[in-house]
Amino acid sequence: MRYVIIGNGPAGTAAVEGIREADPKGGITVISDEGVMNYSKPLLSYLLARKVKKNQLAHRPENFYGRNGVELLLKKKAVKLETAQKRVVLSDSSSVPYDQLLIATGGAPIPLKISGKKTQGIFTFTRLEEAEELIRYLKDHSVREAVVVGGGLIGLKAMEGLLGRDISVTLVELADRVLSATFDRRASKIIEGALKKEGCRVFLKNTLAKIVGDRSGRVKEVVLSNQRKIPCQVIIEAVGVLPNVGWLKGTEVRCDRGILVNEYLQTSAEGVFAAGDCCQPPGFFGGPPGVLPIWPSAVRQGKVAGFNMTGGKKEYEGALVMNSVELCGIPTISVGLTDPREENGFETLESVSEEKGIYKKLVLRDDRIVGALFVGDISRAGVYTGLIKEAVKIGELKGHLLKESFGLIHLPKDYRKHYVIGEGIEV
Repeated sequence: MRYVIIGNGPAGTAAVEGIREADPKGGITVISDEGVMNYSKPLLSYLLARKVKKNQLAHRPENFYGRNGVELLLKKKAVKLETAQKRVVLSDSSSVPYDQLLIATGGAPIPLKISGKKTQGIFTFTRLEEAEELIRYLKDHSVREAVVVGGGLIGLKAMEGLLGRDISVTLVELADRVLSATFDRRASKIIEGALKKEGCRVFLKNTLAKIVGDRSGRVKEVVLSNQRKIPCQVIIEAVGVLPNVGWLKGTEVRCDRGILVNEYLQTSAEGVFAAGDCCQPPGFFGGPPGVLPIWPSAVRQGKVAGFNMTGGKKEYEGALVMNSVELCGIPTISVGLTDPREENGFETLESVSEEKGIYKKLVLRDDRIVGALFVGDISRAGVYTGLIKEAVKIGELKGHLLKESFGLIHLPKDYRKHYVIGEGIEV
């Protein structure tokens, strides 16, 4: 059996492990358009802030590929998929045949479309090579001021990295709060306050209208939609990412925003699977399929897809929004539906300690926890995540859920036994 994986990120490497779980001998080829073995994207902000070095970025050891019998093709980009011939055509015109294929090509930054875009000093922040290019530019041009466009996770981590280099940062976000995709207003407000304490200026409900360059063609300032001018020498584009699926146009692989898959992560093309940021799987709570570009989901999807490529029938439980990140020294975790737009059927439990900067929130529906949001104190987050994943009925637990004394002893006996001796819970 010839297994081919396009993409060497968390989904691709997890797929290798999924394949080897069931097939120790089949040939595996991993194709990557990058020039490094592997690295953890969440650590790029720490590289930018000089908290880690490049050799500390790997999320799999150097012998991972050899130990698993993987042929790793670096600096090779998949440009065409020929499903009838069962082969992938690469950018150097060579081709790689497959019996089972996994597409894990990730996502690409959404570019800004404004006047002055050709000015030097504009960067994205989703790949190692982009981070390294940014670091070189900061050194070469003695950058003092930067503008980050986008208040999502990528934008905030880029901002944190820049602050770590003593660079003055202005954050511009089109929405009415930062992290609007996973945080509610109260949680966003806590992070916004922490950003301002760090010296970061925050402009909400705003965006860039124009980029102005100096005589040498480098960024000099930006003009916001409210006409305010912000001096800067660097701009970080972080308005979001789009799944890398354009190269699949005209093939049998059906795409919406991302690659559409069933519960086994199979695409509409025979022998072709998809996982990670390019994938659009069914949601954990039902509803239409959606793209969920976060690390834990990519790992889980890759593991399931890899196992199923060998002929297995393991179901993917559905995409569950789950982020664990520290921002400005504040630990945060968000899981599931943390800020449901419709009010019918949802109940919210909250605990707030403004003096300690701690905020805890649980969202309930049909006697089950469907969302959890913690800022400042993430203790027992694994317990709540497990209750969400297992759809455990809360019953009489409701009054104990946000108490300081809440713990395993309060859980239903059968679930408590599973929690202690079972596989454990990923956070």
